[in-house]
Amino acid sequence: MPGGRLTLDEREGIAAGLAEGLGYAEIARRLDRPASTVSREVTRNGGPGRYRADRAHRATAARARRGTTASPRRPVTADFDDDALREFAAHFTDLFVYDGMPRMQARVLTCLHLTDSGSLTAAELVHRLEVSPASISTAVRALEQRDLLRRERDSRRRDHYRIDDDTWYRTTLNLARAAEVRVQAARRGAELLGATTPAGARLEGIARYLDYLGRQMVEVVERRPRV
Repeated sequence: MPGGRLTLDEREGIAAGLAEGLGYAEIARRLDRPASTVSREVTRNGGPGRYRADRAHRATAARARRGTTASPRRPVTADFDDDALREFAAHFTDLFVYDGMPRMQARVLTCLHLTDSGSLTAAELVHRLEVSPASISTAVRALEQRDLLRRERDSRRRDHYRIDDDTWYRTTLNLARAAEVRVQAARRGAELLGATTPAGARLEGIARYLDYLGRQMVEVVERRPRV
């Protein structure tokens, strides 16, 4: 499997594949590249609807030039090859972004997932991600509100941001509670419109589906295997 940076010809191949409506996996097969490479390339450069090969090529060259003067990044863990780990971290981050998470929150969450302790201070996150303290503060506050991390204070009064084995369990329960709020809203709309109207029937169907989904989510997480 070829490695290294994408060439301009390969980027033009990606653009052509997107124009044909092909998925990332098919484009990657044409280029003999990993699908994650194609996905990350497109996500970084405007998404499927705005991707332009020449613009992406210039942007990548500019990032490379900036990288030569930046301080070296601290490896997230010594157990991984640095280049391979960076590629995985970028792909893992893109998965969160694809689901609608702001990129800085996604980068913080990825960084925590790739540490053995699952815990870092704000200063450590600033150092590893090479961003401002304000960016970290905003990101961790939003993640904490969503129960995707929790804050702990040590004896030196430093805040540590931590993920644990129950992080996704709590998050799923929060999603189930959010579904219940939507159920109530949809049913209220159905009552106002009238159950016999097309719009009212549509909202009632949405309510039934979300109610089913929320109950199934709770049942599934309650049966989850313990690590």
